[in-house]
Amino acid sequence: MKKKVSPTQKALNLWAVILIVWSVYRVNLRMPEWFDELVAKPLVFIVPVYYYLKTVDKKNFFPALFLKPRMILKDLLFGLMIGAVFIASALLANYFRFKKLIFFSQPPALNYVLWVSLLALATGISEEILSRGFILKKLYEDSHNIYTASFFASILFFFLHVPILFTNIHITGNLLLIFMLTDMILSLVLSFIFLTRQSLTLPIIIHALYNIVLTLFV
Repeated sequence: MKKKVSPTQKALNLWAVILIVWSVYRVNLRMPEWFDELVAKPLVFIVPVYYYLKTVDKKNFFPALFLKPRMILKDLLFGLMIGAVFIASALLANYFRFKKLIFFSQPPALNYVLWVSLLALATGISEEILSRGFILKKLYEDSHNIYTASFFASILFFFLHVPILFTNIHITGNLLLIFMLTDMILSLVLSFIFLTRQSLTLPIIIHALYNIVLTLFV
């Protein structure tokens, strides 16, 4: 008798397909960053999840992912506080590197800051919908253990970034190891926040602010 596939295994199978498609895309097509974040990631990460939730789970997209518009203002304020911590950490790191406090080597133009913010928000939305709202939620519903679910979801989050890390010529050596470590730490923190607050909004905001700080201050 054919063994029935569990909902969690179905979700992981979809995640594996997404990883394969994303890896093939990253290795074979070197598109501009704006295309990756605004077009490719939504198509590869979000569309399959939307289709799965509507056809397999028979659930509405936003409630199924813990996307709660009513919590946006509160999450935004909390996210900005965490963003301030990111900025302070980046400035402290620059102080130890250059022995002086450096905000910007050259003040960025406003349109550049807005563009970086848009791309960072797009990245946060795509990656958090797949990694937290879909995969982590499925793992937690199966195990009911916040620690094991967060750990395995973070491992998958790391593998999702492998095609990006190893196809970016600017990330090599020690910098590559640092990015790999920070990816895991960021994912674990966002996973705990997502499960305890049962809202995807704050992880999206924190993820976006983290990327903004990396681009502008580091």
